[in-house]
Amino acid sequence: MKLIAAPENWLERLAVWLKIAPTPISDTHLSFMMARTIMVGVKLGVFEALAEQSRTVDEIATYCSTHKTATQTLLNTLVHLGYIKLRRDQYRLSTLARKWMLKDANQSLYDKMMLQFLEWEFVEHYEDYVRTGQPVDYHNYMNNQQWQIYQRGMRSVAGISADEVALRTPIPKKATKLLDFGGAHVYNSVALCRRYPQLQSTILELPAAIEHAQDILAQEEMSSRVVHHAGDALTDDLGRSEWDVIFISSLTHHFDDTTNIALAKRIAQALKPGGYYIVQDFIRIDTPKSGDHLGGLFNLFFAATSQAGIYSESEIRHWQQQAGLQPHRSVWMRTIPGHAQIVAKKI
Repeated sequence: MKLIAAPENWLERLAVWLKIAPTPISDTHLSFMMARTIMVGVKLGVFEALAEQSRTVDEIATYCSTHKTATQTLLNTLVHLGYIKLRRDQYRLSTLARKWMLKDANQSLYDKMMLQFLEWEFVEHYEDYVRTGQPVDYHNYMNNQQWQIYQRGMRSVAGISADEVALRTPIPKKATKLLDFGGAHVYNSVALCRRYPQLQSTILELPAAIEHAQDILAQEEMSSRVVHHAGDALTDDLGRSEWDVIFISSLTHHFDDTTNIALAKRIAQALKPGGYYIVQDFIRIDTPKSGDHLGGLFNLFFAATSQAGIYSESEIRHWQQQAGLQPHRSVWMRTIPGHAQIVAKKI
């Protein structure tokens, strides 16, 4: 997927075609201003103020405890961005905002917007990473409040694709035991267990992550079939021929290639014959080229904030084959561009 500045009239289209439009400005200055504007609208409660009805700027400022003139400036900017509508002196939510920005929306990204304030701090360390090669490794320094924001944000993101994950993830017939690495927010496991009534999931996660995910699990009312287990995927005994499926979502990008190969070998031992090892993550192309913005941007983000970065399909296949597993079909997500499941089977 490629993020671009979309021309709105023929003059702009001509400027882009002739390469005289200052696209670096839209790629940088406009992008970060737009991102912060939307995030602040969430954080200050602007969208929640309009959840039930249209309101005037005075009413919204009172609801949000904000300055009237400054609030109007923010509201008008959100109108330009398509998140809010204005008719006469009444502001109301656009369809876009109603679907994604409200706390109680079915596909709410409210918690992800709040997490992005923390991620904003992470990316400020890019220069240090490039100079020194030392990542932030944020999992080791987040405080209790940040862990809570992080887990809720991850649950928010998982909600985008959970229905598709449940529908398209390959699950062996009569499978009963799923091991979910790093899925403290629970939603992938919950979605799979709801689709497969015989399935039970154990989520292996760091103790700090579980502490702030218990409430999320309780809200799903699935604690009889989805359980947390505090531990470390790199060192814990996974058993032998114990699991029908071992599912790793958004975790291998924290480990280097050697670590992922060693992990795949332990997973191969832990799988039952016929079981699946599934790596779900953003996937980059093998050789960088123009385009693939998601692959490139997420690769730098995870390189600078953990230990490695995202991998290509061929690299993940290599880990699985080194572990003696047989390649199975890959599942490319439709709900999240650039996101895929790279699947291998134990024979």
